[in-house]
Amino acid sequence: MLATSLNVAGKTFIWGARTYVTGVVNCTPDSFAGDGLSDIEAAVAQARRMAAEGADIIDVGGESTRPGAADPSRPGFEAVPVEEELRRVIPVIERISGEIDVPISIDTHKAAVAREAINAGAHIVNDIWGFHYDADMAKVVAEAKVPAIVMHNQRGRPHRDVIGDIADGLSESIRRAEVAGVPKERLIVDPGFGFGWQPEQNLEMLRRLAELKQLGLPVLIGTSRKSTIGRVLGGLPAEERLEGTLATVAVAIANGVDILRVHDVKASVRVARVADAIVRGNWRADA
Repeated sequence: MLATSLNVAGKTFIWGARTYVTGVVNCTPDSFAGDGLSDIEAAVAQARRMAAEGADIIDVGGESTRPGAADPSRPGFEAVPVEEELRRVIPVIERISGEIDVPISIDTHKAAVAREAINAGAHIVNDIWGFHYDADMAKVVAEAKVPAIVMHNQRGRPHRDVIGDIADGLSESIRRAEVAGVPKERLIVDPGFGFGWQPEQNLEMLRRLAELKQLGLPVLIGTSRKSTIGRVLGGLPAEERLEGTLATVAVAIANGVDILRVHDVKASVRVARVADAIVRGNWRADA
């Protein structure tokens, strides 16, 4: 049975009522999407703009998750040191939390970063390794009593079946959360579009997204500007993938996704509003 709602920082997310939108603020010099920001003022201004455009959550990250980065399954992997990641994200989170009335998620797979980000004002932990990378991450989430987004990361794993592999990985993340004392209803699952998959598998993931409702949790997906879209469009660079991204947004909503993680908030909010009117039937002519 799907959890019906979640309260975060005084905001109530009612699952199934509409599609929620998360705006991405990358405090990194090497973002794949070309939107990395190393200046605090620029990052805060972007968060402010995204909130004005309708973002329901602002996701702040200090380490690139592009292919080859944040990937301990690859030879020669070097993580961004905790101190550097904190230097990038903490001032931004402190400013955003004081200026913008929107829940903040910290995009990190390091428990030490998550802990300090929560202390600085973050309300959600977004872990691209779904509690598989840092053994202390689930404990930090449990102690802080905050929600967590747990992502399935296929990097370094053998492949059998796209949805089967995702469901297995996320089920293990849910188990680790429950062992640590994180209530299941405080979790959001992410199938990990682009994380260890071939383009054909990413597209299959979108087609079969509705099957993940078997987990009984709200689903978030992040397709924004990713390379699969560029490949489908004949090799377009990240900055020219907006229309392709919006196509994936509409398909994801048709397949029951609850949250979108995007770089282009205004366009995604508009697509979500129309797609919700069609799929969820939540539009009223007199509204």
